[in-house]
Amino acid sequence: MIEVAESKLQEAKKAGALTDFRVLACGDDLELIMSHKKGCDNGEVHGLAWETFEEATEVAKKLKLYGAGQDLLADAFSGNIRGMGPGVAEMEFTERTSEPIVAFMMDKTEPGDFNLPIFKIFADPFNTAGLVIDPACHHGFVFEIWDIMEHKKVFMNCPEEMYDILALIGAKSRYVIKRVYPKPGSKLPEEEPVAVISTEKLFQTAGTYVGKDDPAGWVRSQSGLPALGEVLEPFAQAHLVSGWMRGSHNGPLMPCSFDTAHPTRFDGPPRVIAAGFQLAYGNFVGPVDLFKDPAFDNARRKALDITDYLRQHGPFEPHRLPMEDMEYTTLPHVMKNLASRFTDTE
Repeated sequence: MIEVAESKLQEAKKAGALTDFRVLACGDDLELIMSHKKGCDNGEVHGLAWETFEEATEVAKKLKLYGAGQDLLADAFSGNIRGMGPGVAEMEFTERTSEPIVAFMMDKTEPGDFNLPIFKIFADPFNTAGLVIDPACHHGFVFEIWDIMEHKKVFMNCPEEMYDILALIGAKSRYVIKRVYPKPGSKLPEEEPVAVISTEKLFQTAGTYVGKDDPAGWVRSQSGLPALGEVLEPFAQAHLVSGWMRGSHNGPLMPCSFDTAHPTRFDGPPRVIAAGFQLAYGNFVGPVDLFKDPAFDNARRKALDITDYLRQHGPFEPHRLPMEDMEYTTLPHVMKNLASRFTDTE
């Protein structure tokens, strides 16, 4: 599947549709990393991504892979890939003299699980020393937060509105950080994002459970932004996320290298990989496998300890998600069969 995707994108690059590309995978998710000069939501680029996923799906079907194409929720491309299944994290910006950028890719989890690390990167002085000691970061950042249930968004300033931001993004199944921007007065253009997360929810399109959303995100770093080490530091926590087996369980997010991003234990635990690039005139220099660093070994051990503890709960909460979060899993079919057996209590 990766070979087919690389061949398809190489043809597009030769034709001038792309400046550069990389194809990676996190767990069972194919990841298309593309640069171009056509702007966000460009129909040609989105169509290319859709066609690439379709061709990879045909390979998966020939190999009889389970769930082949399950994230492609439409029969034909309709001009924009958003809302059609695949997650999308796009940003348009002017390259700096040096442009370090990290592509984060997750498996067995959901978009809101970026909330904690993105908040820590751009708002937590205990994580990001630059917020305290670097004049270029000291002013803080603007967070664009989406209500993915009501399809609304709000822009909030940090640190001024930190408590209000936390009141929202702590409810990660509903309120998700979509983008982060520099503040007015920063040496970076305030209209150009410095981080973006895919926020597509599969169940909202499919109407039922077809797999977790497995989000991805871009984070720019250095030169007026958090340093690369500050961007990676939140993932040393192995924080709890929602997804895992059948999209129905809480578990630790384990940072891992590219070659260990293959969740198997109870379909997990959830994974995140980090591909580091330098962007040079639209070309990707890299990737560097950033979580391959043995400094993240303790985070991995912690994730395994948490995994052991949560698995002992079996079907009980808090390992299994609360009922309101199980609405679009397969559990409602079981509950429907039991409904007629309930009688009133006295």
